[in-house]
Amino acid sequence: MISGGRGTTTSAVEVTNVSSHGFWLLIGETERFVPFKEFPWFKEARINELIHVELPNPHHLYWPALDVDLAVESIDHPERFPLVSRAPAKRLPPNRSGTKPRRAGSARKRSAPRRG
Repeated sequence: MISGGRGTTTSAVEVTNVSSHGFWLLIGETERFVPFKEFPWFKEARINELIHVELPNPHHLYWPALDVDLAVESIDHPERFPLVSRAPAKRLPPNRSGTKPRRAGSARKRSAPRRG
């Protein structure tokens, strides 16, 4: 028996695999790896949110459940699209004593124990 030729692709974009380091996208005939290190907003996404991806045009990806828009070029050349947050810096809450908490790396100098 001879099989027929391949059918037409039903989706222009598809998530083909997910690992702890990222996921693979098949866009047309090209498979691309999307590392969580470069695209951190996908790291905590559920699988069903991640695999529901749309390709509104050949150069644009959209994840409706995550409200993430992504240029295909940013996957190929992430260095051209640096991650920049415009969100205000989070303020650390005061500790129980009412003083400001110490930030990591700001160690206090300890004084020598008193001898009595």
